[in-house]
Amino acid sequence: MPAESLFLWLGSLSILVLVASIFALPWLVTRIPEDYFCHPRRAPASWEPAHPAVRMVFLVLKNLLGFVLLSGGFILLFVPGQGLLTMAVGLLLIDYPGKFALERRIVAIDPILKGLNWLRRRRGVGPLKTHPE
Repeated sequence: MPAESLFLWLGSLSILVLVASIFALPWLVTRIPEDYFCHPRRAPASWEPAHPAVRMVFLVLKNLLGFVLLSGGFILLFVPGQGLLTMAVGLLLIDYPGKFALERRIVAIDPILKGLNWLRRRRGVGPLKTHPE
């Protein structure tokens, strides 16, 4: 594959991720329960009672998509595109030990929490809480 074709595909992917994130991010942020980050451990997913085979297929596909986005985001760091955003989405999809604790630390950063709550306020949803009240 010629380099020009590769850069065209990567540029197209970058634009697609940017547009998708503009629409998806506010929707995803409003789907987070207000007290999600107040608990010391993550609550079980709503699909936990599903058949074990369904859970396994879902987890494999979710983690595979996460690794693809993480790899693509790494490539996008070196070409014009949304590399860090793509890598962040990939990390959020992949399951790994300590993921919930990392998410809690990131959301506890004041500018990030303010930005998330700004998106929620614009959609008429209550703010996220980072500690039990």
